[in-house]
Amino acid sequence: MDYQRVEKAIRFINKQRKEHPSLEEIAAHVHISPHHFQRLFTRWAGISPKKFLQYLTLQYSRERLEKNPTLAEIAHEAGLSGTGRLHDLFITLEGMTPDEYRRSGAGQTIYYGSHFSPFGKYLLAITPQNKICTLQFFEDESLVIQDLKQKWSSSRLVHDPEKTKPVASLLFQPASPRPLSLLVRGTNFQLKVWEALLKIPLGEVVSYQSVAEHVDNPKGLQAVGSAIGKNPVAFLIPCHRVIKKTGQISEYRWGSTRKSAIIGWEAAPPGA
Repeated sequence: MDYQRVEKAIRFINKQRKEHPSLEEIAAHVHISPHHFQRLFTRWAGISPKKFLQYLTLQYSRERLEKNPTLAEIAHEAGLSGTGRLHDLFITLEGMTPDEYRRSGAGQTIYYGSHFSPFGKYLLAITPQNKICTLQFFEDESLVIQDLKQKWSSSRLVHDPEKTKPVASLLFQPASPRPLSLLVRGTNFQLKVWEALLKIPLGEVVSYQSVAEHVDNPKGLQAVGSAIGKNPVAFLIPCHRVIKKTGQISEYRWGSTRKSAIIGWEAAPPGA
């Protein structure tokens, strides 16, 4: 799969960043010719490796953070009606009280299946109304299925990739033909943090401090980080757009290399 080689290349580039590895060196690391790697990477990202890597540099992240120091400002400048993969999906986040939380699991049917994305395989779980309750990238499918069963232990879980396939086909497209909605469960604080993440525009990044200030808990960086780490819906609730104040890309539930890949993929204009 393309992403597996791209992931290996990005991991190598991040490790060798100070040495500025050449196309030939990167290609050699993933054991293919420079020409083949150039074509493979461009097919995956839509742009050349050189252009893509410019969006992964520490300097890029720092410039973004300096340009938009707070989440409120960054959301205001872009507006939630702006175009882009996240905003075209027009996600609705639905919170629940503890009592609704208990009732929602009992008797609920949830369909789940595994699919391929530009960032590797993922597990998708939806309700009969096509509300997304889980999206998790994985290396070991059994672990994410186990996590799904634990979180929705009172529900009837049905393995049905054909049922989830139509929703999956909308997730990683530049534009979606119809709105998608989420059904997520968490504490009031977690829901508040996840709602804040939905306001971060495509192609932008913010600091953990910015998110903490936005949810009126400027000293609660650890609590904010914990809530971000418990995000049950990867990519759509864009926890990957939160980075350290230094501009470093790290700390991601589904792997820091995948986080780097998603940030670069979103930030790089197709065909640039």
